[in-house]
Amino acid sequence: MERMRFLVDKLNAASFAYYNLNNEIISDYEYDKLYDELLQLEKKLSVTLEDSPTKNVGYKAVDSLKKVVHEKKMLSLDKTKDVQKLSEFLGDKIGLLSWKLDGLTIVLKYEKGVLKQIITRGNGEVGEDITHNAGVFKNIPKQIDFENDLVIRGEAVISYTDFNKINEKILGADKYKNPRNLCSGTVRNLKYKNVADRPVYFFAFEVVQSDGVDFKNSKMQKFVWLEGLGFDVVEYKVTDAKKIFDDVNDFKSRISNFDFGADGLVLTIDDINYSKQLGVTSKFPRDSIAFKWMDDTRTTKLLNIEWNVSRTGLINPIAVFETIELEGTKVNKASLHNINFIENMKLGIGDEIKVYKANMIIPQVAENLTQSNNINIPQKCPVCNHNTEIVKVNNGKFLMCTNPNCRAKLVMSLAHFASRNAMNIEGLSEMIITKFVESGFLKSYADIYELEKYEQEIKFYQVLDSKSPNKNHKLYSNLISAIERSKHTFLYNFIYALGINQVGLSNAKTLCEEFNYDIDKIKSVSLDELNMIHGFGDSISKSIVEYFSDDENIKLMDRVLPLLDFKPVNVSDDKILNGLTFVITGDMINFNNRNEFTNLIESLGGKVSSSVSKKTSALINNNLSSKSSKNLKAIELNIPIITENDFFNMYGIKR
Repeated sequence: MERMRFLVDKLNAASFAYYNLNNEIISDYEYDKLYDELLQLEKKLSVTLEDSPTKNVGYKAVDSLKKVVHEKKMLSLDKTKDVQKLSEFLGDKIGLLSWKLDGLTIVLKYEKGVLKQIITRGNGEVGEDITHNAGVFKNIPKQIDFENDLVIRGEAVISYTDFNKINEKILGADKYKNPRNLCSGTVRNLKYKNVADRPVYFFAFEVVQSDGVDFKNSKMQKFVWLEGLGFDVVEYKVTDAKKIFDDVNDFKSRISNFDFGADGLVLTIDDINYSKQLGVTSKFPRDSIAFKWMDDTRTTKLLNIEWNVSRTGLINPIAVFETIELEGTKVNKASLHNINFIENMKLGIGDEIKVYKANMIIPQVAENLTQSNNINIPQKCPVCNHNTEIVKVNNGKFLMCTNPNCRAKLVMSLAHFASRNAMNIEGLSEMIITKFVESGFLKSYADIYELEKYEQEIKFYQVLDSKSPNKNHKLYSNLISAIERSKHTFLYNFIYALGINQVGLSNAKTLCEEFNYDIDKIKSVSLDELNMIHGFGDSISKSIVEYFSDDENIKLMDRVLPLLDFKPVNVSDDKILNGLTFVITGDMINFNNRNEFTNLIESLGGKVSSSVSKKTSALINNNLSSKSSKNLKAIELNIPIITENDFFNMYGIKR
């Protein structure tokens, strides 16, 4: 009983932190392990505590949002990791197999075709009204062609692509941990203005109420009907007891390229009347079951912890362990997140640890079997040897270098300046930048455009390639050519390259558009002007003003700006690609990379997605006969596949 009480308290604390604070205090792996242990104890003792998470669904709604009682209780799903059990579950029935998206379950209510309310799941009985944040959802129709009342459920999610873009805007320890936590915090935020630039998508998976519609006793027909109203539905397959094995493997094979988090699959019986006859338990419906990915977990030995200094001075801990194979790839490193994680895990060098891939993608330390707890947090920066300090950010402890002139900060900031989405200087890698900094060639990004002063040193003193001095001549020539090419770029690439706190590529584009691509206006912009920009909060605005108010920053810009030739951008209101969504794959012909192509499409009002769906207008691939997964998906969905040249001709766009 004492162990049960401990497990209930720990699991409830983890749920509260995840749902209400957007903070993950234990991993999914550990949560599932403790939950299963609690379940076994409850069965053994025939006792279930009143506040047990095996009895209660979801989380308790916090006091800051309006409470809403669900008209129909929202249940959780029983789960399995055995495909054979899925087959037995179906028996002779037809089923629908779909992604189990890793986001926040919400309910949409429509009255006479108009969206009236959006509610979170909460604890399954009482949720929270988040209708004020309807604007963050990019694909929820505000009005539909259905006059009767409609209630549907689905998952709110943020894609990995958008998650990475959002994190690009944030420097330091404030980066979001994963798309799921960011999504939860976004839709439950009290002020829409604070989250207006976070794209959340909704994928419907259940019709709760739809008076007067005959679905011909098929849940699949519900999906088809919802799509006809303009909703995106979760991707699904029609399956049976024999086909289920191949269908699960198909989903599993695509998880690494799927742009949304998915921690498994959901199987539901297609027959509506039969589902009603099955009924429900106190917590689970009997017509549906969740399939969780079998965690490919390996035990290994912790060899070391690397402390990597970022361009902001944040020192990130990385676990280095004996190489293991997970999900078909060899792995020997995993992020340890922050100081809290190391302390909670009681990590020590030589410990036996369990490692797995979260959602079959990201290596994570799941458990520490020996807990020697002997890690010493560095008191000196591993790069510059200056003092470190532990800082608290959002209840988390992070290690920082206190030296404003730390060489690692300079190296990482220069690597950012030269990166693809910034100035795109091919060949100026982090390794070469480190050598140039150590040699005294680079003290700022402006020095990159004066590297020709060190031609002889670079060519003949083996700065670039100590093993092959003759190779230095070619490497030097290629590098200088790349630097020359970088001078012809878009203004927003340069703004992004500067590394202004919280200004990622997306915000850099918005900034340029608002001030008509006039760098002088941007340099002298006021706080009030920035606060008027949609999606720009006080924090971003202050960061921009502070950057351009710094004399040293202006001096560096004044050295470089005369050398740059900014490409013209179409700022016309004629957005000929408005409402169209494209997916780009394969090698480019007319562009140096896909980012250039993406920039063109976005400048003309279009959108670019990383995955093919029913909303895709066209897949752009110069190899029309390719058997890639994206081509096959486009063929399956009857999405046109076109080349770059087809794209230009179809939309009358000049190359």
